[in-house]
Amino acid sequence: MVSLLIAAINGSPNRDGNTALLLREALSAAQKLGAETQLINVAEVLNDLAQPFCDSCTYPCNASCAKGNKLGEALAILRRTDGLIIGSPVYYGTISGQLAAFWDKTNTLWQSKALLNVVGGAVTVAMARFGGQETTLKAIHDLMLVQGMIIVGDGHRDFDCGHQGVCAQQPSREDVNAIERAHIMVRRIAEVAGATQSLRYRS
Repeated sequence: MVSLLIAAINGSPNRDGNTALLLREALSAAQKLGAETQLINVAEVLNDLAQPFCDSCTYPCNASCAKGNKLGEALAILRRTDGLIIGSPVYYGTISGQLAAFWDKTNTLWQSKALLNVVGGAVTVAMARFGGQETTLKAIHDLMLVQGMIIVGDGHRDFDCGHQGVCAQQPSREDVNAIERAHIMVRRIAEVAGATQSLRYRS
């Protein structure tokens, strides 16, 4: 396999919660494929900022809030990544407020096309089996589409990672189906990322 960086964004306020477990499972599978991996915890990034919410301080964005802090470190990882897994717990049928606030901070990446053609997949966890997981996955897909990312889903029996992505029920450590889907999804991300590496922009 070509050298790849596969990153994951934990959109949960909990560093070691249900969402993080699934993301770590996926990254562990990526490491076995030979990929470099990185995990970004958005709550820690936001807690490091004086202003965690974007307020259109400059346009175009000059990323002044990302200098010498954890946000700058996170954006630097995203500028290099070939594959990206975004995870969020379900909050009222959609993504967490923490993930939304963090993703607003990626406007500077949009301007530089840093995530254009990066391959993405989504993971979500709810308390109930049918607790809004698929609407949350679609919300994550919208984040990716605005950046011009390539989204992987099901598409073939050999890559059954769920039609939209990985849907889990709490506690995720006991959701064997979701853990298996996380492993399958990252294999698909790695395959597509390897095939499309030349399409990505690197500044």
